[in-house]
Amino acid sequence: MFNLKQFIADHVVCRSTSMFVADIEANKKELQTEIEGKSVCVIGGAGSIGSSFIRAILHFKPSKLIVIDLNENGLVELTRDLRSTYDMYVPIEYRTYTLNFADPIFERIFREEKGFDIVANFSAHKHVRSEKDRYSIQALIENNDIKAKKFLDLLTEYPPKHFFCVSTDKAANPVNIMGASKRIMEDMIMAYTSKFKVTTARFANVAFSNGSLPDGWIQRVMKKQPLAAPNDVKRYFVSPEESGQICLLACILGKNGEIFFPKLGEKQMLTFASICDEYVNTIGCEKKEFTADDEAKKFADEMIFGNISYPVVYFKSDTTGEKAYEEFYVPGEKINMERFISLGVIEEIKKRPMNEINTFFDDLEMIFSKSDFTKEEIVEVIKSFIPTFKHEEKGRNLDQKM
Repeated sequence: MFNLKQFIADHVVCRSTSMFVADIEANKKELQTEIEGKSVCVIGGAGSIGSSFIRAILHFKPSKLIVIDLNENGLVELTRDLRSTYDMYVPIEYRTYTLNFADPIFERIFREEKGFDIVANFSAHKHVRSEKDRYSIQALIENNDIKAKKFLDLLTEYPPKHFFCVSTDKAANPVNIMGASKRIMEDMIMAYTSKFKVTTARFANVAFSNGSLPDGWIQRVMKKQPLAAPNDVKRYFVSPEESGQICLLACILGKNGEIFFPKLGEKQMLTFASICDEYVNTIGCEKKEFTADDEAKKFADEMIFGNISYPVVYFKSDTTGEKAYEEFYVPGEKINMERFISLGVIEEIKKRPMNEINTFFDDLEMIFSKSDFTKEEIVEVIKSFIPTFKHEEKGRNLDQKM
């Protein structure tokens, strides 16, 4: 039987225990003090990282947990998982709501609760494939930035003691609009540091997270379909458990305006193709490599049960927004690598004035209000806000590939 957790430990992150356990143990008393008996609201809590954050924070026994997510089935599974896990603490006041955090209903909930001690926002368009056309780009910017700013304005009515919003390594020197939107998000939330404590984290790919390419391999095998992966894109990886823990540590232990990232070295970067090789071997097969999608699909369709050869297609990345390597910080950012065992911290972030943020958002809204706005217009206005944004249009997106 395929054990995903064991596979990730053995072949992806290559460690049997979380790299953040030592930091959690070293700061256990402070975490307990800041979380136990406190109220918590998690936006996007049904996703891979949000649900992992919930499991990490429940260990310290908050008094209340409110979870918001648009994925109704995801919320059902989250609840079943929490209720079915041995020794899992679930507060008496545990409620889930299927709605958008920008929904007026959430505003009513927030005001009725008079805010929360801890607020963590994981609602995000996180995939590079979010960049397809002008409508998909508008949707990701609306979610990652515009609605997120309105959410922050709401929080000022009852400021939380700890506010965390997840970022991505792709926000460092962004080359795609998703990464740029998260860099914009970083600058935006830092403008609120005078109103309440704000922290964020840039981290690696979460191994086999919902909707990720490796997660898709499991679905492909179940449906007897070929596996596909780029062989020239290197990525850092953390386990699902680790993804929630880094967010917990950043949220609770971070100082106002800091950005956290995992201490991972270049030797820990892997290609998707190398992980796919290990996955094929682990399920008891040998890869049969194809160069053409149709040939691989035909072979898969004709496979008999128990066939030891499994079709794979490896390719060079040729889609808009793919970055060949990953980085967690850029020149000019003040880095502290000594405070934590497994975490680096970007300190003393330069804050952009709120009027500059507002002007940029007005420019975005102006573009979106036009019926004939273009992707190029959006890219140019982002470049005006992030001069280092290097967007390369290749005219091909991930929805056009297996």
